[in-house]
Amino acid sequence: MSGGVDSAVAAARAVEAGHDVVGVHLALSRMPGTLRTGSRGCCTIEDSMDAQRAANIIGIPYYVWDFSERFKQDVVDDFVSEYSAGRTPNPCMRCNERIKFAALLEKAIALGFDAVATGHYANIVTDAGGNKQLHRAAAWAKDQSYVLGVLNTEQINHSMFPLGATPSKAEVRAEAAERGFSVASKPDSHDICFIPDGDTRGWLAERVGAEKGTILERDGSVVGTHEGAHAFTVGQRRGLSLGVPSPDGRPRFVLEVRPKDNTVVVGPKEALDIAEIAGIKISWAGLDPVQSGIVTDPSDPFECEVQIRAHADPVPAVARVVMVGESAELVVTPHVPLNGVAPGQTAVIYVGTRVLGQCTIDRTVSAVPVPAAAAH
Repeated sequence: MSGGVDSAVAAARAVEAGHDVVGVHLALSRMPGTLRTGSRGCCTIEDSMDAQRAANIIGIPYYVWDFSERFKQDVVDDFVSEYSAGRTPNPCMRCNERIKFAALLEKAIALGFDAVATGHYANIVTDAGGNKQLHRAAAWAKDQSYVLGVLNTEQINHSMFPLGATPSKAEVRAEAAERGFSVASKPDSHDICFIPDGDTRGWLAERVGAEKGTILERDGSVVGTHEGAHAFTVGQRRGLSLGVPSPDGRPRFVLEVRPKDNTVVVGPKEALDIAEIAGIKISWAGLDPVQSGIVTDPSDPFECEVQIRAHADPVPAVARVVMVGESAELVVTPHVPLNGVAPGQTAVIYVGTRVLGQCTIDRTVSAVPVPAAAAH
């Protein structure tokens, strides 16, 4: 129970469905803030108190579990490490993967519980063979299956999402008001929970440090300088401070961040169009493509949809697993180019409404060829 409206209603529905429910709030910071600032951040003392009040109204036991050390190691430190390597991580994915459905679920099962129920908008469907699958929520506008794409078979088997069939968030808020929950009109949290002021660049600068470097065009020519490569992300336009205007006068965008030599590569907007992505750290949300009967051989290509951000539209694509030495890559070729893809992002693969699996984007192929001069 995060202290928000979704988890409060999910807990109440789980009780009404006949389950023996215990409310748990995760303390993810050793020094939590006292109050939220609007809808920024989460896991404050105020949030814990909101969750406590909802649990009291529902009539269930309530506990606060300290996962702050695990959260720092598996989410915050990972976030810093990924940015230091020039990648753009999604901390919500890591939190779901390593905290809510790993550390929390492990502890819950050890204590004798059967499942972890959350307020995520997603559905679990059981197929004809009795296998559980992760699917999109009924309300696509609120669907959160993307951030759950990291779940594996065992985790899906021990998960519940009571809000998955709810047609709108407005209905959840109305239900919360009817139940007397004080969080009925509480704003949704957004941004990165451990950077509540939203200043990701400043937060990273304190932890990674800032070192001046060069900004290059795709052909290798120097067009400016920067104060630290970690402050840039693929697709960024503002804050480049370029000293050399582009020949056609059009704006440039960040195309690549190279932390090893502390350089940033920029170019035209159309160069952000990506014709292919290759991902590592592949996982399947339930049965894999062979077990599901989608392909007969792991390397066979198959039609799917790929989604690269939580609120991005899914794009029709062809995916295939390719072995590179002893490691596997998930290579995805979209039917229309993806835009602004950055290494480190998560690509979630869907077949219809079903979440098939995910990978961490390791490299991309631009739809616009690199100028020949860059090869010299």
